[in-house]
Amino acid sequence: MIDVMKMLKARMWMKRNVPFLYSWHAYVGYELDLFKAFERGVSIEDVADAYQIDDQLLKQWVNVGVSIGHLKAMSRSRYRTGSMWKLPRPKDESTSGVILKEMMELHIPSLLNYPDMMREKKRNHFDSDKHADTVAKTSRLLEVIALPKMAKLLKQNEEQLVLDIGCGEGGYIKRLAERFPKSHFHGIEVSETVAKTAQNMTESLDNVEIEQADLWEFEPNKKFDTIFMNNIIHYIPGEQRQDLFNRLSEWLKDDGVLSVVTPISGGQSSPPFVAAFDSFFHSFENLHSLPEKEELAEWGEKAALTNLGIQTVIREGSWYIVQYKKTSSN
Repeated sequence: MIDVMKMLKARMWMKRNVPFLYSWHAYVGYELDLFKAFERGVSIEDVADAYQIDDQLLKQWVNVGVSIGHLKAMSRSRYRTGSMWKLPRPKDESTSGVILKEMMELHIPSLLNYPDMMREKKRNHFDSDKHADTVAKTSRLLEVIALPKMAKLLKQNEEQLVLDIGCGEGGYIKRLAERFPKSHFHGIEVSETVAKTAQNMTESLDNVEIEQADLWEFEPNKKFDTIFMNNIIHYIPGEQRQDLFNRLSEWLKDDGVLSVVTPISGGQSSPPFVAAFDSFFHSFENLHSLPEKEELAEWGEKAALTNLGIQTVIREGSWYIVQYKKTSSN
């Protein structure tokens, strides 16, 4: 006799996992640039031949795409991409595909490893060299979204000394330097590979200097009007975060501004993705918990930094921009 409740539960879980198919299909299409391949309506055989990929696996990917609406069937066994605005664009620095890639290649595999980690009481190790490029691209996308808020700081005085901590591939520092040619931008990046990319990207700009350096070993010979620190706090152990804010405060001129972009931890009432995002960071021995709003306020206050407010960057990912002003010593 069939257990009706077991069958209903199985169907329930199958239905709940349908959204994952959209992410999986979009990720494969983004990674292999398949949405562009089917942009004008072509056959599976032609795409497989042009891209030199497995035609049977491509056929299955197409079948899923038609089922969920990412692709549309045409006459004579031809298919074309559906609504492009819903899908990640071909690879560039500002496409949503970079976040999708990080989720599928880094976040989800880490979360799936939770049972083994719990049983073995052992965390993963985050390989910064292996994932530096993917993480840098994600950070660059977030910075593009946050750029108007950061540019607003520089509009008040277009002749500033600006420090960018963890500048990544230098995409947004390049935009700011081009927009504010009278300001000088100094970026530091711990990854040698990523720093080299940033140096190449900004080599034509006289007002940009990129340095491969560790945050704790960097000793500036001048103070800055503005300091940007984006997506860095989760690399810093909790017991060192107050020291970090104290250090940044010392590098600022009086009335200088510190601008921090960071995901913020949520509690049990937070949206599911926020809670899962924090769980991802806890799965690594060398990554650390996301900061809470109250902690950000406390660290700033103890470092003589006045909190200017908090603004949303991407609510679903719990990314925010928090800005502080250094209290004058007078």
